[in-house]
Amino acid sequence: MTLLARDTAATAAAPVTARRARARRWRRAVTPVVLLAAWEGGARAGLLDTDKLPAPSAVLEAGWRLAADGPLGGYLLDSIQRALLGLLIGGLFGLTLGALAGLSRLGDDLVDPTVQMGRMLPHLGLVPLLIIWVGIGEPLKVTLVALGAFFPVYLNTYAGIRDIDERLVEAARACGLSALERVRHVVIPGALPSLFLGVRLAFAAGWLSLVVGEQVNGEGGLGFMMMEAREFSQTDIVVLGLVTYALLGLVSDLALRYAERRALAWRRGLRAT
Repeated sequence: MTLLARDTAATAAAPVTARRARARRWRRAVTPVVLLAAWEGGARAGLLDTDKLPAPSAVLEAGWRLAADGPLGGYLLDSIQRALLGLLIGGLFGLTLGALAGLSRLGDDLVDPTVQMGRMLPHLGLVPLLIIWVGIGEPLKVTLVALGAFFPVYLNTYAGIRDIDERLVEAARACGLSALERVRHVVIPGALPSLFLGVRLAFAAGWLSLVVGEQVNGEGGLGFMMMEAREFSQTDIVVLGLVTYALLGLVSDLALRYAERRALAWRRGLRAT
């Protein structure tokens, strides 16, 4: 096939590929929409106790009311700031120690055994001890998020480096690349897929940790909003907080998946049929 024929075939296939991508995006929305419709229908038909599980329309109304009055935006901003700070701290520590253990035998011996023992401890179970160490203010919440983010980033950085084919490194050495050049051109591209997975898992663990942290003597944040609403039996606001956490997690995951596709455009993985 000539170059012109290949270009013509690729151009003709582009609209078909775009239509399939749009159809797939709509198909992915089917299940959430059906579940929301069933939830709303069950609440309106009296099958669900709306005092315990209000309808989606009631949750949306509560969100609109809080957004119009102002407090929802403040709570949301507080939670995002805590999450980003904790993820930055935990992620940087995980990346640094994971790279040290993955690239150096000495670093592996000194770092990895301690981290492997530490990851066996449920970090949310450390809340009583952390309260003694750092108190019940902002440091507790940021520390919980950082602990939740640290282990996924560390483990996936370490695994991503160690899973690189050693023959690629030897080939780079034979071509005259220095140690830093081998890290730049072989190690980093090879470890990036695993690292992106670790960051996505870190975001998920970070949001989960924040839910718990903000409910411990919280001052501001979505967790504080939920605990305050529980005191007054405002179930719609409690559910609103949970939905907001879920949406934050979804948005962050979508952003990371987009960044992963852009950064790893060279990779051709298995596609589902």
